[in-house]
This record gives sequence, C-alpha cells and structure tokens, in this order.
Amino acid sequence: MAIELLPGVVPPRGRLFSLSPAENKAMEDCGILLCQEERWRAPPLYKVTVKNRHPLSLLSTALDSLSQACIFTKLDLCSAYNLVRIRKGDEWKTAFITPNGHWEYLVMPFGLCNSPAVFQHLINDVLRDMLGRWVFAYLDDILIYSRTEVDHIRHVRAVLSRLLE
Repeated sequence: MAIELLPGVVPPRGRLFSLSPAENKAMEDCGILLCQEERWRAPPLYKVTVKNRHPLSLLSTALDSLSQACIFTKLDLCSAYNLVRIRKGDEWKTAFITPNGHWEYLVMPFGLCNSPAVFQHLINDVLRDMLGRWVFAYLDDILIYSRTEVDHIRHVRAVLSRLLE
C-alpha cells in the first residue's frame, strides 16, 4: 500500500496516541510495528493524503443474485488489513511516539483514510471472477451464496483456495 501525499506536503508532527509497553511488544512481535530511534513523528495524515476513491461494494447490487440463493456462508477476514504491507519507504508516514519509543507501521492499519478503499480494491481483484455470481465482498466481510449444497461446498472451497493463494 502506497501512502500518496498531496504535492509539497509533509505530514504534521504530533502525538497520535500512546500504547502500553505490552501493546508495543505485542505489535512489534506480530510484525505490525517497527521500533525506530529517529525522533520524527508523522501522523495526522488524513488532511494531506491523496484520497483513494475506489468505491465500496453496495449490497443492493447483489440482491438479485442473493434472492435465488438458499445457502449462505459469511467469512470475516480477521486482521485482514494487517496483511497489506505498507510500501517500503512510506512507513515513516505512519509514525507515532510512545513513552517506549518511536514506532512506524509496517502493515496497513485499520485507521488510515485510504485503508478501506485499498482493501476493497484488493479483495475485488482477488475474487473478481466470483463477484456477483456467488460471492459478495464488503471490505473484510465475504458472503458466499448458493442454490444447492453441492454448489455451496464448491463455492466455499473456491473462495478459500483463492484467499490462500
């Protein structure tokens, strides 16, 4: 994920939020944060970030297909945003400082202004050939729908297989 800023803009310096030492350690161990010695503090990015206008899915577009279905499976991709790597070199734009040091996200956090659009675009690309046929994806929620149990098993397997690729 790239974090594009408006031309000529540098993110303002300031404190974003603080984490407890245990939260810092857990996020560092999971690969979500990178501890930095640099004294640079970047955040409120929202005002200076070029907005990604990728549209989110609308349930109304799937209602015709859903009306014919009898079997449904809903998947919630837990921590899915954290699977998207921040583009190397853009990590500093997510920086924040805590009593335990200066930190930068390595992966896309939930709160960045473009996170929903970036993730919707990604999931649409991953499931492109299935969308509208037997899959509806809204951000990290995926609805699989089918008319028969045999079809449903095939559809669920196809979605899970695609997500694992």
